[in-house]
Amino acid sequence: MKFKTVAVDGVELFYREAGDPGNPKVVLLGGFPSSSHQWRNLMPALAERGFHVVSPDYPGFGYTVYPDDFTFTFDRISEIIEGWLVELEFTHFGLYHQDYGGPIGNRIVGRHPEWLEWQTVQNSNAYEEWFTATWDGIRFKLWKERTKETEDALRPFLETEGIKSIYLAGHANPELISPDNWLVDNGFLEMPGRREIQLDLLEDYKTNPPLYASWRQFMRERQPKTIIFWGQGDVFFTPEGGDAYLRDLPDAEIHRLDAGHFAVEGHVAKIADDMTRFYATRVAGS
Repeated sequence: MKFKTVAVDGVELFYREAGDPGNPKVVLLGGFPSSSHQWRNLMPALAERGFHVVSPDYPGFGYTVYPDDFTFTFDRISEIIEGWLVELEFTHFGLYHQDYGGPIGNRIVGRHPEWLEWQTVQNSNAYEEWFTATWDGIRFKLWKERTKETEDALRPFLETEGIKSIYLAGHANPELISPDNWLVDNGFLEMPGRREIQLDLLEDYKTNPPLYASWRQFMRERQPKTIIFWGQGDVFFTPEGGDAYLRDLPDAEIHRLDAGHFAVEGHVAKIADDMTRFYATRVAGS
């Protein structure tokens, strides 16, 4: 594993890299409330199986350094990640998107459809009807009116015990989930302004559902080769959210995992093996 930074439009973007640069490329885009740390086990597993893998810390996450006047929206973050991909010459890749990685990755692919070779979808929603009651209760209050009261309803998810619950919910074997996850995430959230940044993004999430129809249209028209891993016990996204992709991608391969929001935890070998097989048979072999 290599740990690097690159300057993109005033942002010192931190990222992790693993694997031979001559190998097929995979971009890992993760989600709330983590950073590229969430891929610390999957990246070497994919590199060992013949991929060149990168994953960024978004502005406001992890080790990335951003200017004081940075605007924390999904639109702006997607522009920075797009610039990072150009700097790395990653313009033909397999995209693995989870949670926030969906709205960020789909924005980029919408602007550059030729970049997408294949995709892995993991608890990354594109269907309005498949949110859990927990997420519905959070998002509608904040989107309707952002007040101290609606912010306070979200703040428990930005503290150690709340982050821990996101990692552990839905996992049949919670003893496989390292406590490093929530301690590292919380450590970054303790940095000045980081919890407010997360509240900004949770509010800005309301800009994503209006784009779902265009993302689905892209899938129907382009039929990107897709493998889906879905943690069935996700605290935010229901199992039907994974199954819904089959409406637009009938040839997609789906794996329903006894896991939660962060399905890689406890399933890293299966995910890496299935991705490797899928690439060899459905992408490279096609």
